[in-house]
Amino acid sequence: MITMDTIFNIQTPTEFEAASLEVFKFQFENNRVYRSFCDLLYIHPSDVKCIQEIPFLPIQFFKSHEIVSNKHPVEQVFTSSGTTGDLTSKHLVTDIKVYEESFRRAFTHFYGTVEDHVVLALLPSYLEREGSSLIYMVDDLIKQSHQPESGFYLHNLSELKDILIKLDAEGKKVLLIGVSFALLDLVESYQFQLKNTIIMETGGMKGKRKELVRDELHDLLKQGFGVKTIHSEYGMTELLSQAYSKGLGIFECPKWMQILTRDTEDALTILPNNKTGGINVIDLANFNSCAFIATQDLGKVLPDNRFEIIGRFDNSDIRGCNLMVL
Repeated sequence: MITMDTIFNIQTPTEFEAASLEVFKFQFENNRVYRSFCDLLYIHPSDVKCIQEIPFLPIQFFKSHEIVSNKHPVEQVFTSSGTTGDLTSKHLVTDIKVYEESFRRAFTHFYGTVEDHVVLALLPSYLEREGSSLIYMVDDLIKQSHQPESGFYLHNLSELKDILIKLDAEGKKVLLIGVSFALLDLVESYQFQLKNTIIMETGGMKGKRKELVRDELHDLLKQGFGVKTIHSEYGMTELLSQAYSKGLGIFECPKWMQILTRDTEDALTILPNNKTGGINVIDLANFNSCAFIATQDLGKVLPDNRFEIIGRFDNSDIRGCNLMVL
């Protein structure tokens, strides 16, 4: 039986594929919704020999079904943000320590020890609601940093400006993580020339501003903060892992996560590298829910397990699979 320790210590593509096939078999046998989905596609683990043949559950199922692969008590429910009247995704987490292990290991892999950073969070609208996996992660990183200045700054832009300038001048490693509209609010009020600070956007205007293409957003942020690159985090309610970009919108996954792209006309066809398609995510940290998710993002896979997000499907583009309702 595969364990989370095995998953978090994957080192090679061969190990990743072997673990993915084991997780697929486990979830086929233990996840009622996923099993029904696979049955409707007439796909059985005995027929699946590689990760490209694994069925990817449309992400919309997290809005309409309980996606779990065991009978353990639910410890945490993560919910997506949505406008009034929208159905929101619910990710039922039966072992919150798996999520903590996943994001702590990933952060350390990409950025080093969190204790070496002051973590400043500019996530104003999200603190008004419970159930945000992003808030849960950032709150933990703030606590793990053990730095007195680390914290959420909500609408305290003046205080945040003073702290940013002071810490940067002192040469401290600073991570400023925030939603796009809040970071834009900050640089429209103040100008910076930061040399020791990482600016990380987590995406999303959430109706606060008109959406910008990535290059336009990053150019505004680079100019406003006086930095050469803008980092990005790619995660979602339905996942327990994050990918990170250190610039140019090129993301890299931790070893237990991988991106594939599917044909927009035929959801069961996996595309080769450098072809734009729907983003499929394998997140083996989702051992207790579903590790194989077809998202509504569009992108392309680059060599070395890197990828780029290009946009999103609109409702008229979601086709190639008519199994949205079981």
